[in-house]
Amino acid sequence: MKEINNSDVLNWLLERDNPSIRYFTLTSLLGRDADDPEVKKAKHAIMTEGLVPQIMEIQNEDGSWGDPLRFYRDKYTGTSWTLLILAELGADPKDPGIKRACEFILNHSQEPMHGGFSYDTSAKTGTGLPGGVIPCLTGNMVFSLVKLGYQNDPRVTQAIEWITSYQRADDGIRQPAEGEPYDRLKMCFGAHSCHMGVAKTLKGLTAIPNHLRTIEINETIKMLTEYFLLHHLYKKSHNLQEVAKPGWLKPGFPLMYQTDILELLVIFHELGIRDARLQDAVDILKKKRLKNGTWKLESTFNGKTLVPIEKKGEPSKWITLRSLIVLKEYGIEP
Repeated sequence: MKEINNSDVLNWLLERDNPSIRYFTLTSLLGRDADDPEVKKAKHAIMTEGLVPQIMEIQNEDGSWGDPLRFYRDKYTGTSWTLLILAELGADPKDPGIKRACEFILNHSQEPMHGGFSYDTSAKTGTGLPGGVIPCLTGNMVFSLVKLGYQNDPRVTQAIEWITSYQRADDGIRQPAEGEPYDRLKMCFGAHSCHMGVAKTLKGLTAIPNHLRTIEINETIKMLTEYFLLHHLYKKSHNLQEVAKPGWLKPGFPLMYQTDILELLVIFHELGIRDARLQDAVDILKKKRLKNGTWKLESTFNGKTLVPIEKKGEPSKWITLRSLIVLKEYGIEP
């Protein structure tokens, strides 16, 4: 990689046209602290320039986007998907519109008895429909709400407890779990846990600050990370010569309910986990680097979201930033 000019790549990431990328480059990649003047400016710009204000401009008064009752079913423009994007972009938790969006999801998607998040609202109670609770959505909403300042809210604590109580990491077991919610969620659990459900619940738990993680949270993180290590992130655990799903090798942003090796490597980086079983995925990521030092967007939901986020097949600031963050863990400096 001697031909790569890393300073050019950094300057590209620090351009002011994408304040979210600039902010995360300064903090997550370069290690600047919150009091740094440039960090403060970049954080402020997230809410005044670029994608976030475009999204907030079309928000409904009740905190939703589009048809309020189709917060999940309108893929990928509904409120649950939009809230996830805002969390990924680093939106300000103190913003009134962000708070309204969080409250909307908590009021209409969360099932209040056990705390999981549902893809439908109950016509009887107006809260999350028990029969619609699924793990990938619960994980995504925990991630979003923690990132958007709700980590100490008792409703989010309850959602976290849903994950630690019910999420499984089964790898082709003979006797799947029985009872509620497993009898209802055969696609999510069954003999082999859904890869995406494991990824998104792990992502949600990883977003919780380390000092707020309970014993149960840490034990669940250990279980879920071991599941992915058994698969080397993307392989069939019972035949490591085979790729489980080729799409997991194509980095994308935002990923919604999907996952890929880059998202998982970022999660392992954030957890501080180094393991030889990650090396295959790291090597794939290295090989995907272009001659100019960037990575391209290989998978996208563009055209389906409220706002376009980069172009498929072109150099991507999101993929490049996250790849550099991961590779820095392995001694490759940006």
